[in-house]
Amino acid sequence: MKPQKLWLRFFFFVVGPGLVVMLADTDASSLITAAQSGAVWGYRMLLLQMILIPILFIAQELTVRLGIVTQQGHGELIKNHFGKKWAWLSVSTLLLSCLGAMISEFNGVAGVGALFGIPPFYSVGLVIIFMITMAWTGSYHSVERCAILIGLFELIFVAVAVLAHPHYHEAWMTMWNVPVHNSQYWYLAAANVGAVVMPWMIFYQQSAVIDKKLNLSHLKMARADTIIGAILTQTIMASMVIITAATIGKTNPGVPLNTVSQISSALTPFLGKTVGEILFALGMLGAALVAAIVVSLTSAWGLGEVLGYKRSLEHHPKEAPWFYAMYSLALILSGTLVVSGLVNPVSISVAAVVMNALLLPIVLGFLFLLAVKTLPEPYRLKGTYAWVVGILLGGTAFFGLIAGLWGIFD
Repeated sequence: MKPQKLWLRFFFFVVGPGLVVMLADTDASSLITAAQSGAVWGYRMLLLQMILIPILFIAQELTVRLGIVTQQGHGELIKNHFGKKWAWLSVSTLLLSCLGAMISEFNGVAGVGALFGIPPFYSVGLVIIFMITMAWTGSYHSVERCAILIGLFELIFVAVAVLAHPHYHEAWMTMWNVPVHNSQYWYLAAANVGAVVMPWMIFYQQSAVIDKKLNLSHLKMARADTIIGAILTQTIMASMVIITAATIGKTNPGVPLNTVSQISSALTPFLGKTVGEILFALGMLGAALVAAIVVSLTSAWGLGEVLGYKRSLEHHPKEAPWFYAMYSLALILSGTLVVSGLVNPVSISVAAVVMNALLLPIVLGFLFLLAVKTLPEPYRLKGTYAWVVGILLGGTAFFGLIAGLWGIFD
């Protein structure tokens, strides 16, 4: 076999965990947050989307390094090096983040169903059945391939952003005009930070590279997988900001969105009502489903790392009953909360990602300490790069915490 073909086969074997977690990063709550940003603040959040690309890669690259080198999950590493109490603290933040994310994903599914007159009980129920069946009957590789295929529907939003023909000069000038004294701007900025660096992403990718059986020979390719995903997810986020800024932000500037159907209306000027609703539905479903897969798996993996039960999609449900039970329970619990109709879909989605921002000091703090203390010498975070990573992650955590609290209590 030619070297080029061998290289491609090697690349496509490794690629997956980074792409899946990044497509999941642009989940229903993230897209709703980006849409809210464009509707209320026009193009002012575009600069933040660009700044977050290297921060997102830096954080997720550390999870790849930790997973491949140690062959231990995030919670397991914390338990082994800092003790069980600290592991429970970390996993508690994970579960809180997962619950908020799952509610947001199913809100997205329910909102899409509502566009076509389908009650939430049926739209959410069918998705839960599909996801449980997929995990209980498949392997890690089959679930990963399914997640990537579903998630790629999000590229619809990139195409629509191009069709929107935004005024590039206006976008360029506006994105530098930051209303620094407006607490509601910073609240939404914190939501955008929380929509990009999420606790469950760190747990997922570290566990996924282990479940996929990646080793040190795959490390360089796994990093490439991660940077490609980081650029892709922020392109999708920026596209949603552009779409709503060019439509809702022009016709009704400064007015927040209250329903998912309002976001779909941003596509109709370029595609027509029927085509716009169908493409919006595919894009939003892709975002919600790939994230729901990732988040539910993460909650089951994270709990297993602390409690010690078998936790792999390569195990049959009879071999790992607690893993599959926790995975299914996460889906059913969050789906039930959404079907009950007790939560506003847009406000709960923004609140969920703000909560992620508030949890960042714990999540990124443990990530940095593990990279500094637990890795062997050739792979350890050290020197100038360690200082750069520490400053960036610390600054991101501090910004998310302060901006979120300011927006909440102002």
